[in-house]
This record gives sequence, structure tokens and C-alpha cells, in this order.
Amino acid sequence: MLIGYMRPNEDDQTCDMQMTELRKLNCGKIIAEEHSSAKKRVQLINMIDDLKQGDKIIITKLFSLADSTRHLVELLQVIEEKGANIQSLKEGIDTSNRSGYQFSYIVKHLVEFQSDVISEKTKKGLRNAQKKGVTTGRPRKPDENVQRAIIMYESKKYSLAEIRDETGISKSTLYRYLES
Repeated sequence: MLIGYMRPNEDDQTCDMQMTELRKLNCGKIIAEEHSSAKKRVQLINMIDDLKQGDKIIITKLFSLADSTRHLVELLQVIEEKGANIQSLKEGIDTSNRSGYQFSYIVKHLVEFQSDVISEKTKKGLRNAQKKGVTTGRPRKPDENVQRAIIMYESKKYSLAEIRDETGISKSTLYRYLES
């Protein structure tokens, strides 16, 4: 069965343009999300749950289906496991066309690539900051507050909540200083 799926976006807030495109393809069912939010996409979840072997989800563009590359990978995996496919009109993607390198593999590699790029840029930025003498990581608490928290703790007159409120030193930070 051809299943059209659409959700509102900035260019098509009422889904009229998407509806026109999906009707041209004679979808047996057209499912519309009520909102554009990434959260609580009930229609998407129900559609994925109800997929049968051989079904094809048709969307006007990938963004209608997924909110991120990682989300797209997850959806493609579930759709593939159910023996269904997707077709995205704007991008010209049809996962039922098995010739060449599978689209789901390409997207998985793109996610890995994206993670590698972010990781490398972060490491490079940290290295450059350290070369300039910038201290990286969470800022340390001022020593006088730590000393005051330790004195309060050892006096056994204060609760951990009172120590935290008075000094700004959390329970875990206090215990870490007490161990050293």
C-alpha cells in the first residue's frame, strides 16, 4: 500500500502543498500530523507500528519524516525491518529501488561522519585553548568555600542541604574533597 505522510512546516503550515503532491500519486492512505513539533508525533508512531511488508511511505521531503539525521537512521532501520520502504519526492529517494548503494547505509555513514567531525573540532578547540593557557572543563569552586563546607561537615551541626545552601558546594563535590 502507498501511504502518504505529511506534517506542517514553515513553507506549508496547512499541508496543502504536500496534500496536492501526495494525491497525484494515488496514495491508499494519507496521514497528517497535526503539528510540526518533533515531540509527540502520534501519527508517525502509529503509522510505523501499522506498517506491513511491502508498504511504501511517501513523503514530499525527508524533513517531513525525520527531525535529524540520527532520527532518520532510526526510522529507516525500523521501516526496513518491517519490509517496507520510503520514497521522498524532493530528494528523489526510493528505498525500494535496490540498485546501487542502499540509502540507509549512506545515511548511517553520514551520521558517523557528522559525529567524527564534531568530535575532531571539539578536540582541536580544547587543544588550542590549553595551548593559550585557558583552563578547560568545569570551573573549580573557590577554595575558601570548600574549606568552609568541610569545617561545617566535620562539626556535624549542619545537614548536607544546609552546607550546600550556605557554601554552594554540592554533596558530591564535598565528598570528593573529603576523600582526597
